[in-house]
Amino acid sequence: MTTLRQAWAALPPVLDILEPVTFTEAEWSVLERLREGFGDRAAHAQLPLPIARFRDEAVRGIFAEAARCDDVETVAMDDRWKPAPSDPMAAYARRFNDDVDRLTQVLVPAARYRKGHYAWGRFTVPAPHGLHTDHSAEDPAAGGEPICIARIETLGTHYVAGDPAAYDATTRRKLEALRYWTTIPEGEPEAIFEELLAQRVLRTIPVNHVVLMVAGNGGPASLPTQHVAARPPEGGIASAFFQRQYRLA
Repeated sequence: MTTLRQAWAALPPVLDILEPVTFTEAEWSVLERLREGFGDRAAHAQLPLPIARFRDEAVRGIFAEAARCDDVETVAMDDRWKPAPSDPMAAYARRFNDDVDRLTQVLVPAARYRKGHYAWGRFTVPAPHGLHTDHSAEDPAAGGEPICIARIETLGTHYVAGDPAAYDATTRRKLEALRYWTTIPEGEPEAIFEELLAQRVLRTIPVNHVVLMVAGNGGPASLPTQHVAARPPEGGIASAFFQRQYRLA
């Protein structure tokens, strides 16, 4: 057993609200390559990858708090983050942060916390705001960086599978239309969105899991993950979202 696999197997007793997932041999190969050097574009194309699941008790507690909020509350985090005493999600965010730091320290030892945010409540936006990648405004030269996100219970996140540059020209044009949510000769963005989901060009991150993705400002050596929130049903739906982004030492 490699050092990485041994360290992963030792994690469960030190985690609070998360449980590490079991990886396939192919997934271990990707993770071992990323551990050696996170700027591995070919490995990036195999992400996002679920790395942990929330314990059932935590899911129930987080969802209950989200369902009590009739709007969407969002809190940004950095090294100076001090949650408001009235913030009902702060304790879960802190526990999530601590657990994800432990997971990331094993998978990408060079990772150092950069920023994050969390949001909860009744999500009502009728259409996605477009495919995007999480970037690092603090570091214009940032390439690929680890980022972990989680959606709780109901509202998922869709992502572009593989390397977008490997798709045919028509598919690339459709993806570009979804980035800005614009109409193109092939159709309206809503129809294109559904078509690419059906074709599995767009896939869905499982809820109640922590997923390892790639953030950064692009560049030939990195492949940031393109993703978009799932569309809520009419009237909205309760959900919660956690994100923690890292830089590389």
